[in-house]
Amino acid sequence: MDQMTRDELLDLFRKSGALLEGHFRLTSGLHSSGYLQCALVLQHPRQAEALGAAIAARTLALKPTAVLSPALGGIVIGQEVGRALGVRALFAERVDGALTLRRGFMLGAADRVLVIEDVMTTGGSTRETIHVARAAGAQVVGAAAIVDRGVAARSGRSDLGVPFTALLHIDLPTYEGEECPLCAQGLPAVKPGSRT
Repeated sequence: MDQMTRDELLDLFRKSGALLEGHFRLTSGLHSSGYLQCALVLQHPRQAEALGAAIAARTLALKPTAVLSPALGGIVIGQEVGRALGVRALFAERVDGALTLRRGFMLGAADRVLVIEDVMTTGGSTRETIHVARAAGAQVVGAAAIVDRGVAARSGRSDLGVPFTALLHIDLPTYEGEECPLCAQGLPAVKPGSRT
């Protein structure tokens, strides 16, 4: 899958029913006519393993010693990237609205952390996860996602402050709620992600 083309990746999402069309309210608060539900692809262990191996191949040169993902969306792909790299796979979860390390997970100065996300739109969860790693004293060496549907997809670069890669860059339109043409048409927005 490391050599999988953009069309093949999109086809994988289509066949899994993971490329959705409609009116969606994203975790970022933005609205969109398209949504990529990575969980529908990742529910198939062989596909999850292959996607994890593909991200690992692209990030191996960063020499991470741990993978950190935001819960809930990044857990499965983070585990698969960690497996492919042969490193620990941890996740941060929300407590009172803020991501934090729990369950005895620890990071320190010796850790070189790779932040893994399923889909990146604005990069908010990825930046928050980077902050969690740095607050624990770790060095963040990079970030990666299965899908980049945001800033990097449009501009060709991310503003995360660390190297970033994604298997699929796709520019699906997003709108502020008050500027959303789908809202103007009276179409109800659906919130399919894990965070409300």
